[in-house]
Amino acid sequence: MNLAITEAKRGVLANHGGPFGAVIVRKQARQQIAIAQNHNQVIKTNDPTAHAEMLAIRAAAKRLRRFDLSDCALYSSCEPCPMCLAAIYWAGIKTVYYSCTKQDAAGLGFKDQTIYQQIASATNKTKNKKQLPLKLVPLARADGLAVFKLWYNKSDKVLY
Repeated sequence: MNLAITEAKRGVLANHGGPFGAVIVRKQARQQIAIAQNHNQVIKTNDPTAHAEMLAIRAAAKRLRRFDLSDCALYSSCEPCPMCLAAIYWAGIKTVYYSCTKQDAAGLGFKDQTIYQQIASATNKTKNKKQLPLKLVPLARADGLAVFKLWYNKSDKVLY
């Protein structure tokens, strides 16, 4: 988690985007090996999909030369947004560790909550409420919130 939070801080200090970082790890010989890491680059690239989790997933798939990341876990400085959650699901990642909550992100002005509400509304109208096979595990929230505060207090941040 420390690596994901450090990556988030790196992105904040470089003005690349919001306070988000992600790391993909894979278990090898009883230890976790970082396969890919990245931070939010929405502002830097003018790409609304350049979220930390998306960029880390792309880098991990490229490095491993496969789209199936089911033997990997993801560490994120914040609970993933709906877009990233979908990509995590499609990549086959089964466990996500996150620091800050989606409510923390909403408190900074990020629009994820609106999308979550739309999805919940659509889901509630269907009869099949099957859960996705994904485990979400909160971890090190205070450390993640410190980077959120750093971003929030920046006078030159760009809201999106």
